[in-house]
Amino acid sequence: MDPASLDLWWNGVQNKVDVMLSRGIELAPHAAQSGGYDGLKLDQWISGFWPGMLWILYDLTAEERYKLAAWEWDIRMERHLLEDNHFHHDVGFQYLPTSVLKYKLTGDMDGRRRGLAAANFLAGRFNLAGQFLRAWNRDMTGWAIIDCMMNLSILFWASEELQDPRFSQIACAHADTVIKHMIRGDGSTCHIAVFDPITGELLEHMGGQGFAEDSSWSRGNAWALYGMTNTYRYTKKEKYLHAAQQVAHHFISSLPEAMVPPWDFRVPNASEAPRDTSAASIAASGLLELAEVVQAEDANKYRSAAERILKSLSERYTAFDEPQHEGILRGGTGHKPAETNVNVSLIYGDYYYVEALAKLQGWKHRVF
Repeated sequence: MDPASLDLWWNGVQNKVDVMLSRGIELAPHAAQSGGYDGLKLDQWISGFWPGMLWILYDLTAEERYKLAAWEWDIRMERHLLEDNHFHHDVGFQYLPTSVLKYKLTGDMDGRRRGLAAANFLAGRFNLAGQFLRAWNRDMTGWAIIDCMMNLSILFWASEELQDPRFSQIACAHADTVIKHMIRGDGSTCHIAVFDPITGELLEHMGGQGFAEDSSWSRGNAWALYGMTNTYRYTKKEKYLHAAQQVAHHFISSLPEAMVPPWDFRVPNASEAPRDTSAASIAASGLLELAEVVQAEDANKYRSAAERILKSLSERYTAFDEPQHEGILRGGTGHKPAETNVNVSLIYGDYYYVEALAKLQGWKHRVF
């Protein structure tokens, strides 16, 4: 990666974050059509990404203003546990880039406590018969989704922190179920698998946020790529590395020339379909992670793909020259089948873009 370009993009990121800081952020940023991000309650799944960006910037710059702005977020998130709330399988997304990263960077023991509480909460969602972590709430007792691969890191971290293998065992059991039922032979992935919660029998696959049950939702593919890589990094078990590479090869080979995927790789007329820059940034960060755990030849291939994705995102989709627009990346697709948040900035797309750029600068305090 050209160092001058990387410096330019990183300065753009820091300027964007500084503008948001100057405006004050109380609710969790989610999506931005034009102008400011909307705000959701801090019990929503996206609530960890904005403070996570602040912690990354603090780690790389040592500027106290980022630390001060990030400090209260996990404290405020925890308060929602005392009332009716919407916490579910995504507590990893929420507490890894907040409590766990805070603990790693500052030694804050309350951050450690909150991270371990989140790991306990997630472990409590494990379905023994089906060997999966239950997704969402309400009546979805037998549902598992590909996104949850990214939440496994909080279980692996808790196992290491407590020297307790139970968390890791649950994470591996879920990953094994994903390999068996949610990653296809060609490396494509489904979004939702539905099991009988009593017997554990697989009942059906559902398209979810993808085009169809047999299609390949690009963000789901990115979640699987990154999540399986993390599972291998923690366990060193070759089956997880194989799965990560299988999905990575599908993702890379399915990309258009511009390196930013359509929202689903198998949607009809994919060349004309909305792009999803969030899928691209997640995959880029995951590919950089994958490059760290493979042999040199494969490492160069994955790193090159990640850098080409980031170059395209930076040159074609950033809003660095739009001071009134809070998002960093345009062109994200939230939920196309529901026609919500299409062609917008998405806070998780921004987070993983920042995370990937940070990795290119040598950032080592991984939490996912």
